[in-house]
Amino acid sequence: MSLSRSDLEAGNDQTRLLEASHSGIKLTLLSEDELQRSLDQTLQQQPPNSDIWIFAYGSLIWNPLITYVERRAGIIYGWHRCFCTWMILGRGTPENPGLLLGLDRGGSCRGIIYRIAAADVASELLLIWRREMLPSIYVARWVKVFDGTQEFLAIAFVANRQHPRYADQISLTTTVNSIATASGKLGSCADYLMKTVDGLIAEGIKDRQLLLLRKQVLAKQQANLISGGSPLPPIYEQQP
Repeated sequence: MSLSRSDLEAGNDQTRLLEASHSGIKLTLLSEDELQRSLDQTLQQQPPNSDIWIFAYGSLIWNPLITYVERRAGIIYGWHRCFCTWMILGRGTPENPGLLLGLDRGGSCRGIIYRIAAADVASELLLIWRREMLPSIYVARWVKVFDGTQEFLAIAFVANRQHPRYADQISLTTTVNSIATASGKLGSCADYLMKTVDGLIAEGIKDRQLLLLRKQVLAKQQANLISGGSPLPPIYEQQP
């Protein structure tokens, strides 16, 4: 099962269903009104009735699900792509959580920017907000994107370091083990990594860290297959 546009158009039913599939899990989810207020506050920083750019660095590259009129490759500075948020639903479970990509402080990140026409901004950005902002694991902020000749202001979703599921300075061993073994209703964490790497390569972007991580995850999965043992889940403590 993968996320579809119809899931997003149906509101937050997808996440509610995922939440209900695991009794005893308490998630703080934004209401539709709260999502709309967050979106409105973000858009206040740009002139009304204008096109909006969105910066994609993960699944938005290989599964955008939005209507756009232009896309370009670009780079941002001051942020880097990394697995920095625990995923206890979707591609993980509370017992064996996966990891989700986010933008964290420092470095740079190459990705894709989508231009959404002014007439579609209200509807398309609401779909993106339902997808990215519902559980508050990201913060929407404006970033400068460079495509080699021009500079664009775009909305990016950066890791919320104040969120209980922010994965702060976890070891490489834990990262590899989590991605290699975790899965949930939306598929495996490893599949998420592989599709992201493939999506980046298709755009001419080679993320050395993700390429190395893919190699290590595949090796871990092969070792688990040969040993036939059950891998230990990554260390994760759900905070109140």
